[in-house]
Amino acid sequence: MQFKTGHDDDDLMETHEINVTPFIDVILVLLIIFMVAAPLATVDVAVDLPASSAERQPRPEQPLYLTLHKDLSLTLGEAGVERQALAAVLEAASKGDHDARIFLRADRGVSYGDLMATMDDLRGAGFLKVALVGLEQPR
Repeated sequence: MQFKTGHDDDDLMETHEINVTPFIDVILVLLIIFMVAAPLATVDVAVDLPASSAERQPRPEQPLYLTLHKDLSLTLGEAGVERQALAAVLEAASKGDHDARIFLRADRGVSYGDLMATMDDLRGAGFLKVALVGLEQPR
């Protein structure tokens, strides 16, 4: 509280004004901190992805398993498939049903880029429903 004395009389008067200068100082400091910290939140970091612990989903009657091996060769079910013929083989195996779910299994040694290239091949063939298959993590 501040007290002022008037020129006319000697009575002390109370002023009820809020001093906002400290508040503005704090807000400016916080703004600077967030401006410095925001670019640090977008830095790429190495990630070791865990195994999935999601509930097991029911299996379809005739699942289409596409396997991507470490040497980047493809197998549909038990038969080997050339990458150029993947669209035709999937078309025949799914009987033309592009809504069929493709279960994609990839070896642990396959790079992320190669896995994405295979998923692009599936999308290019018109198969948009792709399920990634992994090991179950014990609970």
